[in-house]
Amino acid sequence: MRLVNTILDRNWTEPLPIYSWAIEHPEGIILIDTGETARTLEPGYFPWWNPYFQWSIKPCLQPEDEVGNRLQALGIKPEDVRWVILTHMHTDHIGGLEYFPNAEIIVSRREYEVSGGWSGQLKGYLNHQWPKWLAPRLIDFEPKPIGPFPESFTLTKAGDVCLIPTHGHTAGHLSVLVQIDGRSLFFAGDASYSQQLMLEQIVDGVAQDENSSRQTLQRILQYVQEFPTVYLPSHDPDAAQRLAERSIVSV
Repeated sequence: MRLVNTILDRNWTEPLPIYSWAIEHPEGIILIDTGETARTLEPGYFPWWNPYFQWSIKPCLQPEDEVGNRLQALGIKPEDVRWVILTHMHTDHIGGLEYFPNAEIIVSRREYEVSGGWSGQLKGYLNHQWPKWLAPRLIDFEPKPIGPFPESFTLTKAGDVCLIPTHGHTAGHLSVLVQIDGRSLFFAGDASYSQQLMLEQIVDGVAQDENSSRQTLQRILQYVQEFPTVYLPSHDPDAAQRLAERSIVSV
């Protein structure tokens, strides 16, 4: 009933952020997710036959909110981004891809496989809206444990930026770990919608696999108990402040 409730329950949240995260790394600028596009306000952008898109979300993104314009305001040119890491391929995480045709787009192989074609659309992926030039680098995780996570993928030569599988919300969802000043910055995507939901071990309504999501939440909780961690989900209103303050999870 989780998915049904996302359609039938009319108790809306307050407006939630859709965060993208820019990392100014010595090896090149890294962007985690690209947010949504203002085109969602155009009639017909979402498929008419999908009740979730028609009834369960209220997009309000304006052109000035798009990731390319937000980066420019920070003094970062979109063409200077070296890597774009996609935690998963839902529209609110890849809607700004059009700004980055020259970047190396990174996504897990499993996520790319399940998100394509008609079957992907039935799962909620808007693959018909993807840029025609999209040819991402598909990564396979290696048997290199990080804490409770049995696999990982190291992105940087310095070894300070790693990707870890956090399946559940989608079949190929990943999160990004950045090691800095003795702390882990845990960019969680939609592994949980907020830090509190992770601490309470609550599975979100649209998780594709409830068992995998619960296992992921357990692993995240174990990780933040073992390592000083700043936990940063993509839709948590408090995430930006926690990042600014380097505020670690208190369990």
